[in-house]
Amino acid sequence: MAEAARKILWVDDEIELLKSHIVFLEEKGYSVTPVSNGEDAISRVNDERFDVVLLDEMMPGLGGIETLEKIRVIDPGIPVVMITKSEEEELMDEAIVRSIDDHLIKPVNPIQIYFACRKILEAKTIREEQVRKEYVEELGKLQAERFKPLDWDQWTKLYSGFVRWELALERIGDSGFKQIHTDQIKESNIEFARYIVENYKSWIHGAPRPALSVDIIPKFVVPHLKSGKRVYFIVIDCMRLDQCLSILPLLEPYYETKTDYCYSILPSATPYSRNAIFSGLYPSDLRTQYPDMWQEIGTEDTSKNKYEKVFLEKQLERLRVRLTNPLKYVKIFSLEEGHSIRKQIASYSQLQFVAFVFNFVDILAHGRSESEILQELAPDEAAFRSIMKAWFTHSSLFDILKLMAQQKAVVVLTTDHGSVLGRRAALVLGNRDTSTNLRYKYGNNLGCDEKQALLIKKPEEYRLPADALNKNYIIAKEDYYFVYPTRFHEYERQYRGSFQHGGISMEEMILPCLTMEPRT
Repeated sequence: MAEAARKILWVDDEIELLKSHIVFLEEKGYSVTPVSNGEDAISRVNDERFDVVLLDEMMPGLGGIETLEKIRVIDPGIPVVMITKSEEEELMDEAIVRSIDDHLIKPVNPIQIYFACRKILEAKTIREEQVRKEYVEELGKLQAERFKPLDWDQWTKLYSGFVRWELALERIGDSGFKQIHTDQIKESNIEFARYIVENYKSWIHGAPRPALSVDIIPKFVVPHLKSGKRVYFIVIDCMRLDQCLSILPLLEPYYETKTDYCYSILPSATPYSRNAIFSGLYPSDLRTQYPDMWQEIGTEDTSKNKYEKVFLEKQLERLRVRLTNPLKYVKIFSLEEGHSIRKQIASYSQLQFVAFVFNFVDILAHGRSESEILQELAPDEAAFRSIMKAWFTHSSLFDILKLMAQQKAVVVLTTDHGSVLGRRAALVLGNRDTSTNLRYKYGNNLGCDEKQALLIKKPEEYRLPADALNKNYIIAKEDYYFVYPTRFHEYERQYRGSFQHGGISMEEMILPCLTMEPRT
């Protein structure tokens, strides 16, 4: 079935002189309805739907601006191109206020009109086709990269490229390309897991490496503090790279942003990675140096991370950072806490260093696993990203960031780990004392399929606590989640499609670290 011609309403008191223009547009496939005054234009818009209006500004009777105003009442979203004899700035300002989509100065030729209409009516299609063409060209490069021996920097570039293409493909809404892209990421995660298993141990024992959780404060925060700058340090718990990049445009009016990358330590979960950020220590060292404060076992993440301020103070002491006044540390779990801090942010303007932890994204990820409504609202990564962006847009955090920009302080914004959508169940064997996490577990004599998970028999090699005889860790690869043999199928169904963290995947481990300088 042939696609219907796009409909143009052309309003001009000299419309009889424009017949050649109209014929040209019709030869290009458009359907043009000519009228010679504003009253007829309004009547037409009342009676039928047009794709664009070409509107003469200077007409006897009802002028172009008045006609535009009345058309907007009938159809607020209809695109309008204003055609005028005048180049007066004041006139165009008034038209712009009333939301015209383009304007042309008389005399106009048929090509000008055609391109103005095409820009409005076909720009989206043209952009989408260009994105598809560029992605097809890029697909070969992405596939070729996957099979090369990549280092950590190349893996970072590959994954950040995947994410940027994911956001681009989401805008054009092509489900076919989206599935191809999802398959690319899934296959790449197989190679990424293999790479991490082969290299992670050497990283944490001194080999050249990316910035890890333990390096974030020394590398991205301390240089600013030592140069005398004021710094706000913000950790958004469980924020993926794609979620971060989706909110960056909202921050652009307020900050010039430099995007760096870091890797979460293993397990890529809050008790390990976030404690590593604030302490600058690996879990085994943290347990050795602060046995009374190390909490691997706890009823909730708040109990496992309640000493972050102390850890941060100790780390700054080791790094010989002397602040002009005491460190301020704020953890925000609720809307009320966020609103309270927003009101107080002006009082922080004299402090050199303030650290924040925002837990909303992590709470949302956990809550989604338990709520059918949230699962329906966020069935996949794109929808989850959309919910996160909607939260941020209306959040106290966004308000706080805008207020921070007025204080001329440096903002360093990062996360402790990301999350992955669990799609496949992996069988795990363990006793009743084994930890309950779905992407990593620790306990005695654990068993798993080593194609699906990393089995750590000697925790000290991974700088993890070996505080019990025969203690093992298992860390899920790719998109697996752990399920016990008992009631396997019941729990497989329950947790399939849930967002989890703690394992080995690009989504969980490759993380953004933004350095944001307020725009002057």
